[in-house]
Amino acid sequence: MSVSVVIVDDHDVIRVGVRESLDESIEVVGEARDVESAVAAILAHRPDVVILDVHLPGGTGAGALDVLAEIKGRVDGTRVLALSVSDSAEDVVSVIRAGARGYVTKSISGPDLSDAVRRVAGGDAVFSPRLAGFVLDAFGAAGGEVAVADDELDQLTAREQEVMRLIARGYTYREVGEKLFISIKTVETHVGKVLHKLQLSNRHELAHWAAQRRIV
Repeated sequence: MSVSVVIVDDHDVIRVGVRESLDESIEVVGEARDVESAVAAILAHRPDVVILDVHLPGGTGAGALDVLAEIKGRVDGTRVLALSVSDSAEDVVSVIRAGARGYVTKSISGPDLSDAVRRVAGGDAVFSPRLAGFVLDAFGAAGGEVAVADDELDQLTAREQEVMRLIARGYTYREVGEKLFISIKTVETHVGKVLHKLQLSNRHELAHWAAQRRIV
């Protein structure tokens, strides 16, 4: 099944580059260049995913926050993936707090961006690897420290714990495989076992579980 997207960026060349880098499973149904046109396009097309630049003209600062505030509660099933040149903790955390499901930088490759879009559409939280730590730190601190539940961790093998920590930080299956020198299929198998043992449904729940326990 194809995933419908609206691309929001104030630079024409970036929108063209994003559109051309997405694979055939992603259908671009609209584009916008500022806060006003972004809100209009999202409400008109109601896409599965909005690829949203963080700093847009027409807003009160970080334009993405204005877009997220305007569409909150007005579109069902639309998820937002922030795409930005900024990798500052302040930008990442503020956009996620405002409702975005993921945040990746513009250095991301076309295949990885397509994968991120599909994962966000499926309900996962997606971050460039270095940025995931900002989110886990911020939301873990906000919720207070939670003692590690040894009985839950003890269910996982040493390898499953390694995979769990990397996945919770936002690494792709391929990146996990490269770091641990195992195949993508093996990573998928480990993730499936981790989710089953911890009675979780997806990567987003796994990231939240790990952040609560301060184990990433």
